[in-house]
Amino acid sequence: MKTKIKFMLVALMATVIFSSCERVAPNYAGVLMENYGKEGKEDFKIVSGKVSTWEWGTELFQVPLFEQRGGFQKSVTLKAADNTEFNATPLYSYRVIKDKAIDVVFDNKHIGNGDGFMRSLEDNILEPRIYDLIKEESRKYKTDTLMADGGSLAFEKKLEDIVRAEFKDRGLDLKSFSAQLEFSDRVREKIDNRNEVNTNISVIDQKIEEQKKQNELERLKTEQALITSKGLTKEILYKQFIDKWDGKTPLYGVIPEFLKMTN
Repeated sequence: MKTKIKFMLVALMATVIFSSCERVAPNYAGVLMENYGKEGKEDFKIVSGKVSTWEWGTELFQVPLFEQRGGFQKSVTLKAADNTEFNATPLYSYRVIKDKAIDVVFDNKHIGNGDGFMRSLEDNILEPRIYDLIKEESRKYKTDTLMADGGSLAFEKKLEDIVRAEFKDRGLDLKSFSAQLEFSDRVREKIDNRNEVNTNISVIDQKIEEQKKQNELERLKTEQALITSKGLTKEILYKQFIDKWDGKTPLYGVIPEFLKMTN
């Protein structure tokens, strides 16, 4: 009887141990937590293959090493430097850096485990942080700058660099990022009207400058004509007189004005 009981206990323990084993899936990093993680990162280690999790305080986290894609389910409202509101619905993709898998689990184990770990990471950690970053950065740009040619691209490139640095600090490698900015028809109309006014002002300014140059040209022509009438005409008349006068015929009366220039 005792032998039978012992056999049943051994079989039960074997069943428990066997059922408490998990296998790390291909292309995943297995992070095993022991002792409830009381000693910090010392209680976490990378594992592979079949892993026993039957001991109290032991838990296996499986972190995917392939590319993950995330995105905001709803658009968020942002404000530009001129207090104009616009929307963004960011999309992004990333990978867990294998050497940082323990950090990813250790820093975020409180948000969940299992198949929903990465999704929980996105919903509770990554996307709230992305929102804070783009909200802060959007306050540095005016709406017309964002809507100008290349303006939104420059803004998104800056955001991508900021988000990439944030992800790297969290053990993640950002692969792509798009803010997907959206402006209301009212805002577009407002910017179009402002651009039209600015264009008209530029045209007027250009015409004023052209008229100033034309006036300056006319002034120079007038001065040139005045110089010609006062100077070159006397010389021409003097030359014509000398050509016709033989130098012998005496001059009587008042000497012509243009001859006085020889005195």
